[in-house]
Amino acid sequence: MRLALALVTAGFALSGCGLHPLYSGGSSGTVAITLAQVDVAPIEGKAGWLMANALRDRLHSAATPHYRLEVKLDDKIVGLGVRRDDSISRERRTLRARYQLIDLSNGAVLLDAASGSDAGIDVVNSEYATIAAENTALERLSGIVADQIIARVATYVQRTSPEKP
Repeated sequence: MRLALALVTAGFALSGCGLHPLYSGGSSGTVAITLAQVDVAPIEGKAGWLMANALRDRLHSAATPHYRLEVKLDDKIVGLGVRRDDSISRERRTLRARYQLIDLSNGAVLLDAASGSDAGIDVVNSEYATIAAENTALERLSGIVADQIIARVATYVQRTSPEKP
């Protein structure tokens, strides 16, 4: 009996916390429909190609976009650990994205934000293995930063949407 009372009390406490599902309504909800109307502008370089593909995979864009997402990337690799022979033993790859959501009907910048992540890379004796690890880190970072961008855009859409649950 006490457990049931505790669960009911917890349910009432959580219902008043102000949290709402971001993707309420599923694929026919406001956030999903708006995200499908976002086109990703071309992004320079290999990191840009990976980022653009990761964003497009997450957006499921429609044929006629109403918004454009412009992204500028900063991709850096910095040596961290040093061996006795002064060779680098560890690297950190950092991928930062500055992005803007632009309304295509009037050119207004709706959202201007930044996201980023980093990954550690072990530098081994094989140059091929190190390059492969750097590329794998870039692929992973592109996915992570794309997820951050989509989450931020979705949160913006939910906050500015006239339909609130």
